[in-house]
Formats: sequence, structure tokens, C-alpha cells
Amino acid sequence: MITKIFIPIILAIVLPDIYLYRRFIKRSSNKSKKVKRLVALLLPSLLMLLFTVGLVSSSEFAPRDFSIMNIYLLLLSLFLIPKCVFTICSFSGHLCSRIVRAFRRNAHKTTARNYGNLVGVLLVAAIWYIVIYGVTAGFSSVNVRHVEYRSPDLPAAFDGYRIVHFSDAHVGTYSIDNQHVLSEFIDSINAQEADAIVFTGDLQNREPKEIYPHIELLSSLKATDGVFSVMGNHDYANYITASPSEKVANERETMRLERQMGWTLLDNESCTLRRQNDSIVIAGMANDGDGSHFPSMGDIGKTLAAVKPGAFVVMLQHDPSSWRRTILPKSMAQLTLSGHTHAMQFGLFGWSPASLVYDEWGGLYYEGTRAVNVSTGMGGFIPFRFGMPGEIVVVELKKSRY
Repeated sequence: MITKIFIPIILAIVLPDIYLYRRFIKRSSNKSKKVKRLVALLLPSLLMLLFTVGLVSSSEFAPRDFSIMNIYLLLLSLFLIPKCVFTICSFSGHLCSRIVRAFRRNAHKTTARNYGNLVGVLLVAAIWYIVIYGVTAGFSSVNVRHVEYRSPDLPAAFDGYRIVHFSDAHVGTYSIDNQHVLSEFIDSINAQEADAIVFTGDLQNREPKEIYPHIELLSSLKATDGVFSVMGNHDYANYITASPSEKVANERETMRLERQMGWTLLDNESCTLRRQNDSIVIAGMANDGDGSHFPSMGDIGKTLAAVKPGAFVVMLQHDPSSWRRTILPKSMAQLTLSGHTHAMQFGLFGWSPASLVYDEWGGLYYEGTRAVNVSTGMGGFIPFRFGMPGEIVVVELKKSRY
């Protein structure tokens, strides 16, 4: 993961130090203070440089011990990023002050204050607040979002049917110390007394062994018609270095564990739910990513092969980009439930940078009478959330006239 941004990180470590030395240390006349400031500036950078090289030297996507990656990312957020932000602000302020002096009369008798330093200090304080809140209260917050999906195709017996949708659990991020957070999510899901519970992928970070400590907890999910799930990109063996046979074995083990927990895993399959003389279909398509960055395993023809024309279909698909790419043009599935985006686990006043990448990144989106609900996820590979708390979605199906 770090390998892809190795050069930018190295530049982010070195370039700010050069600027900060020239602006704040080099001109000092006190040699003792100068040496102390230089050591204080360079020592953390040297340690960060060694840490980065150590991570890059590994052939794995991320260290098998997630705490190592979490410590690195925390240092990145509390040290490197703030230093870069302050440097940019200070340098910009310095340029502005020089421009101001150049246009003033008697410039040699006046000085223009570098307000970039003040802005930089304020932004650094804001970054520290965001990071500290995000890895503590932000990551442990639970939000229950209620939505209604209305459709004229919904059979009358299913009017008011309640589906609890959750996604992107990433249970490998939870250790013994913070498993209570996962437990609170499970309790919140069960408290909704759903007709059905659906999970739209990314149960693990990289390997099925991450699921073992949480099997009993995940098995406690209960709904009238059961728990249905699909695989997400992290549930395949794309994030480990292993032989093809080991990867296949890992994927099969993840599937086995979901079924062992009492979940109905739909791997390009469908299941019919009945109420009186009516029925709806829960269809689950394997991850239908772009085939480049994310696995493209979905087969919509196979998924809907047993579905009769005119049926009301709730499609489970991890990647929401599949909705416009595959589901809308190649099926008549009325409602699609997805996850994957996490809303990048960051938001300000309802806006998320995920909106720059995905057309549908969080919430309920319509195309005519058809819709996709994108969950912003429950957990994350990185234990951080700010402005986008972990989410459970209660989807109530309602019959409409048109």
C-alpha cells in the first residue's frame, strides 16, 4: 500500500525540512540552540524515513500485524502531514509578504508580516483535532439511517418490509481492546428487529483468520428471514502474497465461515422470500469491480438465472459503480444495496471526498423508479472516521401507485 506513494512520502519528509531549516534555524546566531533545533527537526524525519523504507521493503500489501500500519499512519497524520501543511502555508505567506513589500513605497523601511505562519499553526491544530477525534470517538460512533424505498412493483404482502443493510465490517481492524465497538454495532442491528439483514461485503481486511475471534458475535445476528451476504473486494485474496492455490483456499474459507455463522452467502445466486401468496427475490452478485483496481467476479446473468420475469428483486452488490455499469442496463432489479466507498471515512458538513470519485457514494439514489442505497460502511481497514460515523441502514420497502 505504501509502495505506491513511496516517492511522494519521501519528498514530503525531505522538502519541508529544507525549508524549515532555511527559514527558522539557519539564521540563528546561538550555536547551541541551532544544534538542538536541527536535531529536533531531523531526528523525527529520519525515524519516519526508516519506518517508511521498512514498510516498502515488505512484499505484502500491508504488514500482517495491523498495529504496525496503524502506528505508521498515525505518525503520518500527526507529524508528517501537519509539517507539510505548515510549510506550504509559511512558504505561501512568505511569498505574499515579499510581493506586498515590493509594491509598497519605502519598502526598505517597512515589513509585511507573514500571516502564513499563523494560518499554518491553526491548520495544524485542526489536523491534530481531526486525527485524534477520528481514531477515538469518531471510529466508535454508530449511526442508524432510516430510508424508505417506494416502488409500484413491490408485492402488497411486502409493504412495510424492513431490511437492515450493513457493509464493510473489516473485522480484522477490531482487536480484543476495541471489540466492544463491533459488539455495539451488532446489538444495534439486532435492535432493529428486521425482517431481513443484508451484508454487502468486506467482512475481513485480508485473510479469513481475522474472522475467527468474532465468529460468535457475528453469528448472533438475527432476523425473521435470516442474514444474506455477498463478497467484497477485501474478501478475495488480492491483498496477500501467496500462491494461487493458497488464495483459492483463503477465499473458500471466508465463504465457509460466513455460512458457518448462519448467513446465506449469495455468490452469483438468488433466494426467494415469501409472504402469503407474494414473493420477492434477494439476489447476490459477486464483486463487480472495474477489473483493474478491484476484482470483477460478478455474473449478472448467472445471478438472475433462476429469477422469473416481473419479480421484485433486491440486488446485493458490494461495488456501487456496478449499478450504472451492469445492473441498470442488464437487469430489472428494482433496488440495489451496495457499500465499498466508506465515504472515504471523512466528511465535512455532509460533503465527502468520495463524491469526487463515485457518482453514488452514500445514501439512496434513484434512476426513475429504480434505486441504489450505498452504505458508508461500518468499520474500515484504517481505524479512523471523522464526520462519517459507522453506519447501519434500515430500508423500509413501501408499495406506491406509480
